[in-house]
Formats: sequence, C-alpha cells, structure tokens
Amino acid sequence: MNQTKIISRILFYICSILSAGYLITSLYALLCLTTGFSVTPYGNGKYLHINYPFTQQPFLNIEDNYPYIIFSFMLVLIPYGIFFWLSAKVFRVFFQPKLFTKDHILQLMRFYLFNIFIPLPLVIIASFFVEVENIIWGLVFIHFMLGIFCLFLANIFKQGLHLQNEQDLII
Repeated sequence: MNQTKIISRILFYICSILSAGYLITSLYALLCLTTGFSVTPYGNGKYLHINYPFTQQPFLNIEDNYPYIIFSFMLVLIPYGIFFWLSAKVFRVFFQPKLFTKDHILQLMRFYLFNIFIPLPLVIIASFFVEVENIIWGLVFIHFMLGIFCLFLANIFKQGLHLQNEQDLII
C-alpha cells in the first residue's frame, strides 16, 4: 500500500500542475483574445500569435476564426484543465489515511461523470463547426473507458464504505 501512496502522491502533483497550466493558459488566452492584449496577427491575418506576457515572443499560435478559437482551442484547453483537476482529486484519494469515505466516493463519481458525459457531446457539437480528426474520436473513447473504470472503482468504494460502517457498528 505504501507504493500506491507514493505513486498516487506523485501523480496528484503532476495532475495538479497540468491542471493549473491548462486553466491559467485558458484564462490568459481568453483575456488576450477579448482585449487584444499581447496578440499579434500573422500570415495575412489568417493566424494569431498569443504572446508571452509583455513580450513579442509567441506563446500560442492559433487560427484567426471564431469556430476554431471556440471549438478547437478553448473547448480543448478548459475541459482538459478540468480533467486534470479531477484526476488530481482522484489520485489524492489514494494517499489518504482512510480510503473508504463518502467524500472519496464523491471525487470518483465526479471523475466518472465528467469522463462519460462531457467529451462526446463536446466533440459532436464541435464537429458541426470544425473538422474533427479521427484521433479525437479515439480520445473520446479513452475518456469513456476511464469513466467506466472509475465508475467500477466508485462502486467498489461504496461497498467498502458499507462494510467499514458495518464493522464499526459491530465493534
């Protein structure tokens, strides 16, 4: 169990950093795109550089059209920020002293609900406005499978909590 705690703690920190990176990048990109701050057009106005703050050094390169910005850029950054945040919360469950708690089941439930019900509708909606590459459908399937696996884990945790509560009553 000690090995599990070490690995889950490492993955918790990695996912937390990734989540912060995605969400901060999303907020910065939204700020830049709505205000024009630190944005440089190029390629005859077909593309935009979102520059590092207070520099002319490109940070992000995107197409300059709203469907792309919304469906291929923002609807990727924000959900992946949320995905890594929820992943961090799931990994956090596995290095806590008490494993089977209602809060831990809730964290697992949020993760599986997000992975089962969010990626597919986002990609379907995006497909009406931008071209969706085949690999994206594979990612949707992987998220679905992650969600199902976490659903199984949540059900195991519910059973574990039930048995733990029964045992507490007997003692």
